[in-house]
Amino acid sequence: MKGSNLFKHKQIEERAAEIAAFIIENNATVRQTAKQFGISKSTVHKDVTERLLQVNPSLAERARVVLDLNKSERHIRGGLATKEKYLHKGKTVQGY
Repeated sequence: MKGSNLFKHKQIEERAAEIAAFIIENNATVRQTAKQFGISKSTVHKDVTERLLQVNPSLAERARVVLDLNKSERHIRGGLATKEKYLHKGKTVQGY
């Protein structure tokens, strides 16, 4: 039983490192990363901010920089998405 737990733990550590590398290389958001890996946003966040910190602190810190940048810019992306939504909505209404 201990062997399988150790194997599972190693898999999680490797996944956390892969996730961090993806975030860093692509300046990816948590949502984009979760979609790419087929896991939840919560898992992405926990892997990078908690699990990876124990295994590879320098990689975790580099990923954290990208996540913090994304967090600081999210209100801008949200505003642009809303603007785009209403621009298209207006065209549909005017088209009648």
